Amino acid sequence: MACSLKATSFYIPEYVLGSSGKRMPLLGLGTATAQPIGSEATKMAILQSIKLGYRHFDTAAKYGSEEPLGEAIEQALPIGLIQSRDELFITSKLWCGDAHGQLVVPALRRSLQNLKLEYLDLFLIHWPVSSKPGTYEFPIKEENFLPMDFKSVWAAMEDCQRLGLTNSIGVSNFSCKKLTDILAIAKIPPAVNQVEMNPLWQQKKLREFCQAKGIFLSAYSPLGANGTWWGSNRVLECEVLKEIAKAKEKTVAQISLRWAYEQGVAVIVKSFNGKRMKENLEIFDWSLNEEELKKIDEIPQSRGVPGVDYISKYGPFKTVEEIWDGEM
Repeated sequence: MACSLKATSFYIPEYVLGSSGKRMPLLGLGTATAQPIGSEATKMAILQSIKLGYRHFDTAAKYGSEEPLGEAIEQALPIGLIQSRDELFITSKLWCGDAHGQLVVPALRRSLQNLKLEYLDLFLIHWPVSSKPGTYEFPIKEENFLPMDFKSVWAAMEDCQRLGLTNSIGVSNFSCKKLTDILAIAKIPPAVNQVEMNPLWQQKKLREFCQAKGIFLSAYSPLGANGTWWGSNRVLECEVLKEIAKAKEKTVAQISLRWAYEQGVAVIVKSFNGKRMKENLEIFDWSLNEEELKKIDEIPQSRGVPGVDYISKYGPFKTVEEIWDGEM
C-alpha cells in the first residue's frame, strides 16, 4: 500500500456520548463474520474502509477480529490514513465466559492487548447472560449457562471506565426490563444499547424507552445479516424496500441504512466488499420522504435474531421470550 494514500472525504455525522463527551460516528464498520476469513483479509478490508472514510469500528472478544483491527490501525498511522488513534471510535464487547465481576477488567485488558490500544471508546456487555467462567466456546453448551450477577458485573464495567480503560460503557441485546435492572444499580448508567434493528424489526418500544432514559441506541444487522448463520436476506428482498430503492435509484441497502439513520441511532454495517463499503457511506446527502417512511413503518415486524443460541433447558433463559422479556 503506497504511502501517498489519503482518506476520502465522506462526511459521517457524529453523536456526542454524554458519559464521555467522545464523538461517535453514526455509521460504523462491523467485523463479525459467519465464517473465519483470516486475519490478513480482515486487516486489508479494514484498511480499505479507513481509506474510504470509516472511523467507527465494532469488534468483540468473540469475533476474533480484535487482532487484525489492531494491526490495521497500527499500519494506517505511518502511511497517513489517520493522523492519530484519537480519530477512531473503537467498540469491543465482554463475552459471556468473562461476564463475572472478577473477570471483567482482565477481559478488557486482554482485548486492549489484542487491539494494541491503551483504551476503548466503548465497552459493551455482549449478551445479558453469563457462562462458566473462562469458557470461550460457541455455541455455549447448555449446561454452561449461568445467570448474570448484574450488580457485580456492572460494578466491574464501571471500574473499567474509572480506570481509563474505556471512555464509555454499555450493553448489547438488553430488553427494556433488563435495562431497568441495570439502571437501578448503576452509578454510571449505560451509554449505549446495541441491538438488532432494521426496517423489519424497528424496535419502537425499546427506542422510546432508551430515549427516555438517555441511553443511545446502536443498530446491528441493519441489512438483516445476509450470508451469516444468524441472519437472512429478508431485508434485502423486502418488496417495499425494493420499490422505494427503484424509485430513488438507490440500493435496498442504502434505503435500509438511511432509514435507520433517520431514526436517530448509530448503525453498524458489515461489508468487506469495497464497492458496497463505499455505497454504504453514500447515505447522508439525501433523505426519505414522508410517504416512503410511512410505507416502511407499515412493514410487518419480527425479530431476525431471536437468540436461540442463548437458551438452555437448565436456564437462566429457557425460552427466547425470557431473553427479551416478551419484547417479541
